[in-house]
Amino acid sequence: MSGKTQWNKVAVVGGGNMGSGIAQKIATEGIPVVLVDLNEAAVAAGLERIKTTLAEGVERRIFRAEQAEQILARVTGAHDLAEIADADLVIEAVFEDLDVKRKLFRDLDKACGPDTILATNTSSFYVQSVADATKRADRVVGLHYFYHPAKNRLVEVIPAKETSDATYKRAWSLQEMIGKTPIHSEDAPGFVVNRYFVPWLNAAVRLLEEGKGNEATIDAAAKKAFRIGMGPFELMNVTGVPIAFHAATTLGKELGDFYAPARGLAGQVEKGENWSLDGAIEEARFAEIGDRLLAVTVYVAARLVEENVASIEDTDIGARVGLRWAKGPFELANLVGLAKIKSSVDALRAQYDLPPATLLDERAAKNLPFTFEVVTLGVTGGIATLTIRRPDAMNALNEAVVRQLTQRFDEAEKRGDVKTIVLDGSGKAFVAGADIRYFVKNIKANRLDRIREFTRAGQDLLKRIDRSKKQIIAKVDGLSLGGGSELALCADEIVVTDRGMFGFPETGIGIYPGLGGTQRTRERIGVAMAKYLVYTGQMIDGKTAVAIGLADHFVPRDQVDAKIRELAANPTPKERAVKPAPPQFEAVTKYLTAHTAMEIFAGRADPGDDVATQKTAKKIASKAPIALRIAEKLIEGGDGRPLDEGLEMELAHLEEIFSSEDALTGLSSLGGGRPEFKDR
Repeated sequence: MSGKTQWNKVAVVGGGNMGSGIAQKIATEGIPVVLVDLNEAAVAAGLERIKTTLAEGVERRIFRAEQAEQILARVTGAHDLAEIADADLVIEAVFEDLDVKRKLFRDLDKACGPDTILATNTSSFYVQSVADATKRADRVVGLHYFYHPAKNRLVEVIPAKETSDATYKRAWSLQEMIGKTPIHSEDAPGFVVNRYFVPWLNAAVRLLEEGKGNEATIDAAAKKAFRIGMGPFELMNVTGVPIAFHAATTLGKELGDFYAPARGLAGQVEKGENWSLDGAIEEARFAEIGDRLLAVTVYVAARLVEENVASIEDTDIGARVGLRWAKGPFELANLVGLAKIKSSVDALRAQYDLPPATLLDERAAKNLPFTFEVVTLGVTGGIATLTIRRPDAMNALNEAVVRQLTQRFDEAEKRGDVKTIVLDGSGKAFVAGADIRYFVKNIKANRLDRIREFTRAGQDLLKRIDRSKKQIIAKVDGLSLGGGSELALCADEIVVTDRGMFGFPETGIGIYPGLGGTQRTRERIGVAMAKYLVYTGQMIDGKTAVAIGLADHFVPRDQVDAKIRELAANPTPKERAVKPAPPQFEAVTKYLTAHTAMEIFAGRADPGDDVATQKTAKKIASKAPIALRIAEKLIEGGDGRPLDEGLEMELAHLEEIFSSEDALTGLSSLGGGRPEFKDR
């Protein structure tokens, strides 16, 4: 297979809810899609589903009307496989019948060009069973999307026995490109999420059969134990009771009686009814119900990790992203306590004569909580890539990320075969700043010393990256806010894609950039432009970032890896000079040079008739005054000083800013309305 990176056409076969949703998501990200179904009527129905979903998005202000029209224009319909012969990828999303899928793949194998990748969205069958129907098993992969695929970000990427590495990587890269959160799964029953989610549903039915509570009580207990919005019975009502029965039947055939559907589940399907959610809720039963559901979930999750179906990290990401649980199985085990979980699991094993979960037993015996790798290191062709993997938290920086990023960076630096180190983020963000919850928690606990230690550790790491003798490249293929932009600024080269965005939102939440954002930003783009970005919090796209000198190279997202390889092959010393402000910023930078932040904040600096300057003044007037004052002092005070002195200045003001009322007000406001700042 060729090393293609560009996506010219993707086809989706099956115009039902899943297929139309997958097609819509791909089209939303700018890739032409062909939606294929049996006949013109089925194709029309699929296109109508997309149109309806987009209209709902416009009504909810997720899309503008013109955006919805553009997305719809990228989707065409077809009922002849010959029309997708030149597709880069074909995704099968027909109903779960293995014979139907195998016939379709035989037909696709004949109809499509030799480089076309074929993917199945099966949730019930082995990917290899589908691949065996073709003569291109090396170009067949599983892509298991979750409902609704236009909204749910999770996708499991499953290689079959003969899937080539190139096929797997290309399929994975597309998922990241369209804003999905991919996780790896081996070709095993239930893959990752359904492997423990379906037994969780099944366990709820067994609890009902055992008289441990009615549906309403079991749902309420599950919501409390798992910190979720819907319990198992309500979820089955929403997604379809027969779907749960079918999934449990499949797992039971492959894995044994414990996974097979409970009698009550089969009976409910026979009745053709939803579960009744009426009835009194008995809180006294919550503990026993919660313990059983947690035991089932953690036991199954531990077994699938032992079998190398997935990693601990991907198992938990699957729960948080795909199921929207607050925590994944292994995080829940840590939270409840391994000794308690093991006791519940031992009782479960005795009840169902189950084999041990060695992973859990070993951890519990040593009282070692599960740990999670949030920064990975991969090396290919002399290029080491450090990837932050907290996709559901937008890769926000916390103590674990800083600690592991430091460790992985040390490992990459020590390798003689590594000449270039790439900084990357998984999912839709590069790094969306520091973890705000960490700041709020420590402010409320009066532990400003921990915030200072965390910031010092972050600054030390960024200094080491800054001073590395190896070539450092930041790959900004997504949102880069606050600490993320500060991390990128340590690189020798910043490559940004058409999905990349930069911003410093700190003054809008009561703080200032504390990981070098007031210093390295000024060094790259000058005092006035640094003030503009830090004071206003204005986000800028990749082209604008390159135009002002904040980033170095702008490329389409499907060309970013090729650009990085090019830069790695031809490293050059970077002598960077501050660029003059582009014409659209001239009036604004003159205004910011002529007036202090507090003059602008207080409305004592007339912005004149220039619209951009008026908008700038209005934005600044909404920020936290103490944050503006300190940011101004740091940007101006660091000018002309060695970088280390400027960074120490940032650290010196941490206690002042984080002990202010505005910091707690601003940091606590995220997800709510605009904060009202009082500190003057």
